[in-house]
Amino acid sequence: MKSKIITLFAITCCLWSILLARAAYLQFLPQDRLNALQERQFQTVVTLPSRRGAIIDTHRKELAMTSPAYSVYADPKIIESKKTVARKLSKIINQSSVSIFSKIKKSNKRFIWLERLVSASVAEEIRQLNIRGIGLVEEWKRVYPNDQLLSSTLGFVGKEGQALEGLELHYDSILKGEKKKVTMRKDARGRPLVQDGLLFTETPQGKEIKLTIDSDLQYFVESELNETIKKYEADGAWAVVLDAKTSAIRALASLPHFDPNAPASASAFVRRNRAVTDTFEPGSTLKTFVIAEALERSLVKPATKIYCEDGAFKIGKRIIREAEKDHAQGTISVTEVLAYSSNIGTSKIALMLGDQKLKQGLNNFGFGERSGVDLPGEAKGITVPLPWRDHLLANVSFGQGITVTPLQMANAYATLANGGILNQPYIVESIADLETNEVQIHEPRPIRRVISESTAEQMREMLVAVTSDKATGTLARVSGFSVGGKTGTAQKVKTTGRGYMPGGYIASFAGFIPAQNPEYVIFIGVDRPRKGYYGSQVVAPVFSKIASYAVRKNGITPDIPLEHPQKTLAKAALAQAIAKISEAEKAMPISHEELLDENSILTAAPKLKALTVREVLSRASEQQIQVKFVGTGRVESTWPAEGEALGADRNMTVYLKE
Repeated sequence: MKSKIITLFAITCCLWSILLARAAYLQFLPQDRLNALQERQFQTVVTLPSRRGAIIDTHRKELAMTSPAYSVYADPKIIESKKTVARKLSKIINQSSVSIFSKIKKSNKRFIWLERLVSASVAEEIRQLNIRGIGLVEEWKRVYPNDQLLSSTLGFVGKEGQALEGLELHYDSILKGEKKKVTMRKDARGRPLVQDGLLFTETPQGKEIKLTIDSDLQYFVESELNETIKKYEADGAWAVVLDAKTSAIRALASLPHFDPNAPASASAFVRRNRAVTDTFEPGSTLKTFVIAEALERSLVKPATKIYCEDGAFKIGKRIIREAEKDHAQGTISVTEVLAYSSNIGTSKIALMLGDQKLKQGLNNFGFGERSGVDLPGEAKGITVPLPWRDHLLANVSFGQGITVTPLQMANAYATLANGGILNQPYIVESIADLETNEVQIHEPRPIRRVISESTAEQMREMLVAVTSDKATGTLARVSGFSVGGKTGTAQKVKTTGRGYMPGGYIASFAGFIPAQNPEYVIFIGVDRPRKGYYGSQVVAPVFSKIASYAVRKNGITPDIPLEHPQKTLAKAALAQAIAKISEAEKAMPISHEELLDENSILTAAPKLKALTVREVLSRASEQQIQVKFVGTGRVESTWPAEGEALGADRNMTVYLKE
């Protein structure tokens, strides 16, 4: 019996010795196979979404950025006192207790979103509640810090980070970057144990896109368009500002606009980038290119005389008339045909060209084809198929029966401004990989030479004449700078059926500054203004303000002698006063001095740069000036600019910046 006990004890000791030896072996001399097994049992691979790259302007100001955010979820199965939980959460997140309770009352689900993309402060309040079954997930939130600025161009992304419109969609693969896989521990149920902050520290970065846009100029343009829409009770407006030499886009506005931080509140129509996607009949702004083509083919010269039939020209069975009876002309030069915007004069020049040469010339300027701009949804416009006989050829010559986009029109004028080269417009200046520091620069891309340098120079000189006294573009002038351009007033085509919309017009102006060596090309259109509709009245003054801001903001030197502001304003006011006098009143012996005293009505705009609002108000009160503020902070710029003449109403717009 004793021997059996000893034998059993010995066997037990041997077994324990084997087990201990094996345990020691596994503990101190692990094998690769066992390590791999352990990793499979206690670790998992998680794919982290990349952080979307920023979109910045040409001065590196952020237009679209990605910020850390948190989303709130619930596990209804383990939540206790659901009504109490709903009541507590309703005080923190933007939902009622009833709404929250309706989501969590059913316990058959293990995961429900309660609120997406809340701020860090809200997340911290929820964390402090320490409610079982309520958790937070780290996410990225796309933010547009300037709200509505450039909204139709930027586009937006959805809550899941998916690109939906605009540049966000067009450059989605570049902005979103590549996903990254990371290994982390998992719990007994196989769920990853995510460390707080892991998403924000380990996430790969999408590429950064730098635009050619000047956000300060963009803000000014949008502000002026908004004021114009209100003043003339228009349906909308658009503007394109190009670098005259390269066709880089410096501002691109389509109003009404929307807030990309809350895109659901805007209709699809409002979100359209109308300067690129929509077409319209250009009206008189197209006359410029009819004349340019005739000059290029040596069919006319600027001084060539054209008989304009005293206002009525019969072509076939149709009669071509001027836009207004008082626009009727006799024999005038080609330069005057453009300056006075003569339909008849332009029609006769088109007849010299013929339909094939005219269509080819318009195509060469980029009409009827997409410009190739790096924006989605670009329209190419419509040109009526040949032949263009009789009155149809005439109609096309003054901008009817053909449709263009605002961007096409701006780029065609840039061709005249830069010496005859059609460039491809572009909005992306560079793309930067912030992880490798590699930068891809987008260079200007010439498409073709359209006209000779001498023809382009002649056209610039003729377009300056459009802004001369008694011409159609006088109100587009900018003090100290030569300006070339063309007004346009076009009937608006019906959206359904054929024909034109009763009382519907699109007023426009296309031009460049300084005319002698253009830096900027600007095209502005106002859709269906109801209190006046001529481009010369509605849009030319807006061009003047935007052009003035652009050249002065960028320190471009004036290219013509500047008269004393008081004298300049006196002459303008005198001309305006005389124009308003009826024929009967003109016959009365009233002298210019009686109408207007140059020395009694005028003041130059004061220097307000860098002043606070309080200081501006004090100075304005002293000089009896009415001030309108735009923005917050200190004075960045003013309209009129320092030293320029105030209008008779003595109003100033003061632009502030933090």
